[in-house]
Amino acid sequence: MNRSQTLDPQVSQAMSALSAAAKKGLGDPVLAELVMIRASQVNHCAFCLDMHLRLARKNGESEDRIQLLNAWEEAEDLYTGRERAALALTEAITVLTDGFVPDAVYEEAAKHFEEAELAHLIALITVINGWNRLMVSRRVPPGGLQK
Repeated sequence: MNRSQTLDPQVSQAMSALSAAAKKGLGDPVLAELVMIRASQVNHCAFCLDMHLRLARKNGESEDRIQLLNAWEEAEDLYTGRERAALALTEAITVLTDGFVPDAVYEEAAKHFEEAELAHLIALITVINGWNRLMVSRRVPPGGLQK
């Protein structure tokens, strides 16, 4: 099966701008990468995982935290309450199994993030899910996006 691995430049630029704005408003590059890695794990997006694992390492994230991110709930001593709240919100928005984000998950995130930060976190989760869907639907492999 031959699927196009190119993206429309306008779409790519718009999504990149949204991602940059969300990251900037969140203010914590390591947390942003953890969120994007976790959503990409849930969505099985190898392209985005490869990219965000590299960026997390570049931003100083430890190998232990990266390797245990898939089991963050059980490895809770490795992640702060703020990070755990962001990861729970990431999973709730990514999966939406009940058709909405559970109130308890949202309320816990709201305890750890100011209103503007929470809005940026939700935007970041939304945009990484969009990127995941673009890359997975086209089966773009790690490092495989054509310019």
